[in-house]
Amino acid sequence: MIQVVAVITAKPGQRAHILEAFRANTPAVHAEVGCVEYTAVIDALGIGSFQAKIGDDTFMVIEKWESAEALAAHAKSPHMAAYGAKTKEFIANRAVHVLSAA
Repeated sequence: MIQVVAVITAKPGQRAHILEAFRANTPAVHAEVGCVEYTAVIDALGIGSFQAKIGDDTFMVIEKWESAEALAAHAKSPHMAAYGAKTKEFIANRAVHVLSAA
């Protein structure tokens, strides 16, 4: 199992625009062979002072893939290329963390 945490920071005020494109692309990702989970997350509200917030312009994508090969195919898919082209101008920073169980 391969897990991914992608931290996406939008240009100021553009997170909703990127998330709209993300949601439109999600069904195609869920249909990919080897996709176990693919979800965008933002700060939960009302959790308390122990929470380290990611902020109003940032979201994370939590992914689980059956294998490194499935993740590689996902990264090369036409719908991900289209999503990247559609959102590129709205992204300030992106960090993709690819992880395996400890």
